[in-house]
Amino acid sequence: MIGRVEELLGLGLGYLSLGRNSTTLSTGESQRLRIATQLRSGLFGVVYVLDEPSAGLHPADAAPLLDVLERLKVSGNSLFVVEHDLDVVRRADWVVDIGPGAGEGGGHVVYSGPVDGLRAVENSITARYLFPDAREADREPRTSRIWLRLNGVTRHNLRDASVEVPLGVMTAVTGVSGSGKSTLVTQVLAHVVRGHLDAPAETPDEVMLEVDIAGISGLESLDRLVVVDQRPIGRTPRSNLATYTGMFDVVRKLFAATHEARIRGYNAGRFSFNVAGGRCETCRGEGFVSVELMFLPGTYAPCHTCHGTRYNSETREVNYRGESIADVLAMTVDSAAAFFADVPAASRSLETLRDVGLGYRRLGQPATELSGGEAQRIKLATELQRARRGHTLYLLDEPTAGLHPADIRLLLDQLQRLVDAGNTVVLVEHDLAAIAACDWVIDLGPGGGDAGGQVVATGTPKDVACAMGATAEHLSAWFARQDPAGAVVAK
Repeated sequence: MIGRVEELLGLGLGYLSLGRNSTTLSTGESQRLRIATQLRSGLFGVVYVLDEPSAGLHPADAAPLLDVLERLKVSGNSLFVVEHDLDVVRRADWVVDIGPGAGEGGGHVVYSGPVDGLRAVENSITARYLFPDAREADREPRTSRIWLRLNGVTRHNLRDASVEVPLGVMTAVTGVSGSGKSTLVTQVLAHVVRGHLDAPAETPDEVMLEVDIAGISGLESLDRLVVVDQRPIGRTPRSNLATYTGMFDVVRKLFAATHEARIRGYNAGRFSFNVAGGRCETCRGEGFVSVELMFLPGTYAPCHTCHGTRYNSETREVNYRGESIADVLAMTVDSAAAFFADVPAASRSLETLRDVGLGYRRLGQPATELSGGEAQRIKLATELQRARRGHTLYLLDEPTAGLHPADIRLLLDQLQRLVDAGNTVVLVEHDLAAIAACDWVIDLGPGGGDAGGQVVATGTPKDVACAMGATAEHLSAWFARQDPAGAVVAK
């Protein structure tokens, strides 16, 4: 019993209660729990496949995880790890780099061999971040004269905490897993601002949310709240990238305005796969049908009538510039951006999706097939395409989780655009490059669970790198790698 608990402590899960419901665990926590069970098995000759084990982990939590993976390897096992964290890549014995791009621009083995050999591969995007040729110029952090102040906050492990959030800048809320970051940002901060704006709660849990706060000031400077989380953009295959962003409404009107559609009396509704008339009635517009297998679980197969296009043959006969409505849904964002370049209402949506690195995704790809990071970026792109206005508070929960460094850079560029327009961005974050790109940092800790919930340090990223704590230690090391001569040293 003690041995099992010690394995959990070694993986940084000491803050979890033994009675914690497994459905409330994050993906990273669940994966570490499964790894802990393998450590006690004593097996060897096993192939372990891990999908981004460091996703959502603070660098201090990732370090013991890597030590555990090393122990599994030394015990005679093989590990295949899908990973974006460059520190994890550096610890690997062998690296297989897939690319060079994403979607149709990827799928090729760019390199396979020892990590150092990747340095010589010119068309590897990963190599550019793993072995940077030159250090990027520092950006001066923005300053703020307006602050949102929360005094005496009590919620979960936040106990009588006082937090000051600068407005009009980008702030990272950091700390080890379980330190209270998500509680502060997605629960307390969101709840307080919604109450000030008389905005309705977005989930049933928010209706029951209780927060104890002694004092609040600075809310009068905000007139809008946007929470961009990793919840799916839709729970059924009928929801997709085109429908969520609103771009599909524009496309359907374009098809309804064609000469052939007017002759046939088709309106925009005819080109919706959610209503009868234009859709395939065999699959009812889903593009696939359920197949029951004797003695085996059921499965899905492309519709034998529409062949997965969602529409009936009459609707597919109407073309816009030589393409049917089904052909448009099959386009990638990149190809659709070129196709609709002269249609401002559609082009604006497509360009913002490209700006956040989703050019490889197909317009009709079901929402259920999107990752949490992709869903979050789609939400952000949808917000970016709207008219610019300031005094909005954007709250993001680990927006870089599961992203390649190149995608993180694209995402940060878009967040900087929001701040430049006079808005405030607050993100819960573990990625050191993203933290360094912020104007202000609020570090919570010093540990997780009951050992967390305190404000350990605040200031610019370089200020926090000179403070004490786990974040300071790793942030200082990150700055040292960028510029060894001007290294920032934690106390």
